[in-house]
Amino acid sequence: MDYENDLKKLENIEKLRGMIDKSKTAMLTTFTTDGGFHSRPMGTAQLDVDGSLWFFTKEFTPKVAEISIDNKVNVTYSNASASTYISINGVAQIVDNRIKMKELWDPFIQSFFPEGLDDMNLTLLRVDVSDAEYWDNSAGTVAIVFKWIQSQITGKKFEEGEHDKVEL
Repeated sequence: MDYENDLKKLENIEKLRGMIDKSKTAMLTTFTTDGGFHSRPMGTAQLDVDGSLWFFTKEFTPKVAEISIDNKVNVTYSNASASTYISINGVAQIVDNRIKMKELWDPFIQSFFPEGLDDMNLTLLRVDVSDAEYWDNSAGTVAIVFKWIQSQITGKKFEEGEHDKVEL
């Protein structure tokens, strides 16, 4: 086992989880049958320890049809109030697992799926994340002003916050 890589992966997942938990709502983008893009908001149920995103959905939807043809997706999160932004690439698949659904279920989800776990068309969408890019400017105004002043004094480029590309 490569413990350094495993540790780095866990650190990357925790960094993403912290930003995702502040946003919760993602934009899931799939490829359409005519070669375009189709985006829609999705409530995130979980970013698990393996780095997979989980969402609830209905089995017979355009997104499920699009994923059955091309399962490469992009998931984006934007939280302007926290100044965090994430773009995630991955492979999506439909998972019909009632035990996992029970694990992820919470009362908030009920408002989108009124029949609850008894809905036979309810299913899970799992996105196995391959890589992600994030921008985290949540350090606050004082820290950003300090970095700007520092860039003016040193002549180095102003870097507003943390930006990184990670692989999972």
